[in-house]
Amino acid sequence: MTKKKLFIVVSEDWSFLLHRISLALSAIEAGYDVTLLTKVSKFEEKIKEKGINVININFSRSSKSPLADLFNVIKLICIFKKEKPDVIHNVAVKTILIGSIAALFNKKTVVVNAFTGLGYVFSSNQFQARLIRLFIKPVFKLVMRRRNYWTIFQNLDDMNLFNQQGLIVSKRSALIRGSGVDTNEYLQTIDKNTTPVVMLVSRMLWSKGIGEFVEAARRAYEQNMEAKFVLVGDIDPDNPMSIPISTLNKWTSEGYVTWQGHSDNMPETLSSASIVCLPSYREGLPKSLLEAAALGRPLIATDVPGCREIVKNGENGILVKLKDVDSLYNAIKMLTENDEMRRAMGQKSRLLVETELSAEIINAQTIKLYKTALDFIH
Repeated sequence: MTKKKLFIVVSEDWSFLLHRISLALSAIEAGYDVTLLTKVSKFEEKIKEKGINVININFSRSSKSPLADLFNVIKLICIFKKEKPDVIHNVAVKTILIGSIAALFNKKTVVVNAFTGLGYVFSSNQFQARLIRLFIKPVFKLVMRRRNYWTIFQNLDDMNLFNQQGLIVSKRSALIRGSGVDTNEYLQTIDKNTTPVVMLVSRMLWSKGIGEFVEAARRAYEQNMEAKFVLVGDIDPDNPMSIPISTLNKWTSEGYVTWQGHSDNMPETLSSASIVCLPSYREGLPKSLLEAAALGRPLIATDVPGCREIVKNGENGILVKLKDVDSLYNAIKMLTENDEMRRAMGQKSRLLVETELSAEIINAQTIKLYKTALDFIH
C-alpha cells in the first residue's frame, strides 16, 4: 500500500524543530511519508536524520515584498503539482496565506491551516497591521471556505473570531490546543530555589508583555521583595515588536532583572524557575507556559486568548489584567510569599498537561483530523 504524503509548511527550520518535529514523527509512525517545506538554515541534516524529507523555500516573515511572496506561491504551485501530496499542513498566518493560495489547484489534496495565534497582523492596531488585515481577510474568505480546506485553532477565542467574520466553515474547523509537550522530556521537578525565581521565557517582543514584566521587577526591587527576575529568549529582528538589544542590556545593568538570552536546554532552564510568567497581549497557546506546566511550575499570565487555555485562574496559576503592572506585581507578590500555594498550583499544572495537553494527545488529535478530512473529500 502506497504511503500517504504529508507536506508540512513552516516558515523556518528552527521553528519546525521547536514546535512540529513531534507531530512529524507521529505521522511517520502512523504511515505517512513526511516532507518539510521550510527556509533551511542549519538544521537540514538533523531533520533528515529523523526520516523527514526537506525542501528549501526562501520564506521571510519580515518581507514586505509582494513579489517575493508571489515567487514562493509559484514555487509551491510547481512542487504541489509535481508531488501531489495527500495532505498539506500550513503553520502560522503568513505561511497559511502563501500555502493556501498555492494549493488552490490541488482539489484532491486536504489543506490543513494551523493558526498558532493571530500574531502581529491580527493583534496590532498599527496602521501597517490594519492595512495587511484589509488585504488578507478577503483572501482567507476566498480560499479557506473551500471543501478540502480545514482549519486548526489553538484557542476558542481565535476560532470564534474567524467564525464571526465568516472566514471559515465551522464544521471544517477544529480546536487543538497547542503543539503539545513531551512529558518524558519535561519531567516534573522540585523547585530548589531559596529565593523564588520569576522567569519570563519568550522572544524579546513588546507584545509579550516584557515591558510590564520589567516594570513589575523594578517595583519589586524598590520594595525589597525576596525574588529574582529573569528574562530568557532571543531577540527577533524580523518582528516589528522586537525589543532592541541596547534596551535589554540597559535593564540588566540596572540590576533588577537579568536577560539570559537564548537557551538550548529549555527543561533545565525552566526547572531553575519558581514561577513562570507571560503577560502577553495575545497568544495561540504559549509553548513556554505549556513546558513550565509540564515541569510542575505555577503560572502567571494575562487574561487574554491563548493564555486562558493553559492558566486556570486560582488553580494552576493566576490570570492578571492586560497591560496592568499593578495586577501583575500583586500576583507575583502573592506567589513569591506563599510556598505552599506555589507547590499546589505546580502540581495542578503538571496534571493538566498529562491529561489534556501532552504531545501524544495533541498529535493523535491532529492525525485523526487528517483522516477525517481525507475521508470527507474522497
